[in-house]
Amino acid sequence: MHADFLIVGSGLTGSVIARTLVDAGKKVLVLDRRAHPGGNVHDHLHESGIWIHTYGPHYFRTNDDEQWRFVNRFGSFYKYEAALKSWVDGNYENWPIAAGYIRRIVGEKWEPGFKGHPANFEEASLAMMPRVIYEKFVKGYNEKQWGVPAHCLSANLARRFDVRQDDEPRLTRHKHQGIPEKGYAELMRRMLEGIPVLLNCDYLRQRDEFKSAGLIVFTGPIDEYFGFDLGRLTYRGQQRTHQYLPEVDFAQPCGQVNNPDPANGPHIRTLEWKHMMQPEFSSSIRGTVLTREVTVTPENPHNYEYPFPDEANARLYKKYRDRAKTIPNLLVCGRLGEYRYYGMDQAIERAMLLARRILNGQKVMVEE
Repeated sequence: MHADFLIVGSGLTGSVIARTLVDAGKKVLVLDRRAHPGGNVHDHLHESGIWIHTYGPHYFRTNDDEQWRFVNRFGSFYKYEAALKSWVDGNYENWPIAAGYIRRIVGEKWEPGFKGHPANFEEASLAMMPRVIYEKFVKGYNEKQWGVPAHCLSANLARRFDVRQDDEPRLTRHKHQGIPEKGYAELMRRMLEGIPVLLNCDYLRQRDEFKSAGLIVFTGPIDEYFGFDLGRLTYRGQQRTHQYLPEVDFAQPCGQVNNPDPANGPHIRTLEWKHMMQPEFSSSIRGTVLTREVTVTPENPHNYEYPFPDEANARLYKKYRDRAKTIPNLLVCGRLGEYRYYGMDQAIERAMLLARRILNGQKVMVEE
């Protein structure tokens, strides 16, 4: 098939770019080596009737009205505002950390555990809170998640959370928050509706079979595109174990409970999916499903989820990025292609920006 654009990967980045280009009258072909479209934005039905997010919980949120209208083209959303807890000292405590909790534990006149310019994740975290709070909520969780001491991680990683000055229980305060009524798999299927998609197709093994008159948009791991010949970037993924409890309606107070204490087990969090369903459906389901996630370093690129936040990998990524810039008609993008963590709203915003640049005939390349 002749296509103006060849898009490798049908995750959120690839699908949003594909949809935008096709809406503008372009011919697009999408390839994906998985058996289903949508990348990690996927869910499936447990035999109990409980919906499980296959690759971990996806809480959609955005403050952008245009983005909200875009996703609602492909499915209606029911309101879900994630409220997370951390299991600390035998109690469920709010996450992100509430200043009220810090005052209760440390006192009214508490001070951060670090002053100055943070050089690493540990120092950046301590700049927000006393050491005793950091050790209860942050240190163990992140060392389990990344598999290295916290001081080895980039200070930028600490931008993903904050210390709340009130007891606001919601994870975020975005204007629009929700989960698709018919699930994420259906949402992604509809986003790609009418667009040719080849599944179970590994572009990197078959690239000579596909030619594009225009741009190749590659959303897989940038190091894999080049055969890892400069070395492998480090990624983390999750091993997920599911447990069905037939006699329990709800096992925990919310959909996600973080487990920062290594003494409580290797898993970083426990998910209870019934909390994330619409009450009118979950109330009629017998039992509950818990999913525990243990973070690992996968060798198979199929299982890559999180780029590793340290300076050595940032330097290696830059070498691959600079190399990709020299290849005409190639755009490497997305979480794995840009070696950068994107939430769903960030991924959509970035994909829309790239698609607009493509349609405007601007030079598009991987960026800093």
